[in-house]
Amino acid sequence: MMNVLIIEDEMPARAKIVQMLSVIEGGCRIAAQLGSVKESVEWLKNNPPPDLAFVDIQLSDDHSFEIFKQIAVKFPVVFTTAYDKYLLESFEYNSIDYLLKPISKEKLFRSIQKVKNLQQHFLEGKLQEFTQQRGSHDGQRVVAKKGTEFVTLHFTEIAYFYTEHKIVFVKDHDGRKLIVDQTLAELESRLDKKEFFRLNRKFLANISAIEKFKPDNGKILVHVLPAMGEEIFVSKETAPDFRQWIGKK
Repeated sequence: MMNVLIIEDEMPARAKIVQMLSVIEGGCRIAAQLGSVKESVEWLKNNPPPDLAFVDIQLSDDHSFEIFKQIAVKFPVVFTTAYDKYLLESFEYNSIDYLLKPISKEKLFRSIQKVKNLQQHFLEGKLQEFTQQRGSHDGQRVVAKKGTEFVTLHFTEIAYFYTEHKIVFVKDHDGRKLIVDQTLAELESRLDKKEFFRLNRKFLANISAIEKFKPDNGKILVHVLPAMGEEIFVSKETAPDFRQWIGKK
């Protein structure tokens, strides 16, 4: 049975989460329902950690991030909020997911499944180890957006970034297309130059996404996977650097 902690200062929102959990996850037990930073810190000091916590960011006495600054949290957290501006900060505090209000059953179900999948994958307490070490991997992730939902992609999941109509998109190896709120130059500065290469002003690709390439009048025509609907060329000036980069792998 999954023990779930709910930290939410708005009673209707709290009741809604409890009701939806009872429908989609009948095997869960509500360990406690708390409404403030002070109350939450006190409870966590005196009770065993839950298997999962749903935590509203804006509580009655402060932001819930203050809880994590006072207590060494060793369990996965799903943050809930009406605002997307706290997304990046939330990943510093064991965040497994970030749900924008109003929360639907579908979103809640996906969060529960994400935790279960992690529990299956990280056996013998490794989920706890994963959440403890999560912060050390934050620099290896990109936050992307699809509709009203946010997705975090590890660099290894990314095939390439590209610009289209002044918007930066990312495609993962499964072919998902999402929006990234960073420029290609900003992304390039964060990425491992052994793994990623700036093909031209529009494309920044993972070496694992390069299917094939061939010379073309001094330039290089590159084919990527997932396939793009346009030809991708490396310029004559950049071609030697590309050959050197691709030849190191």
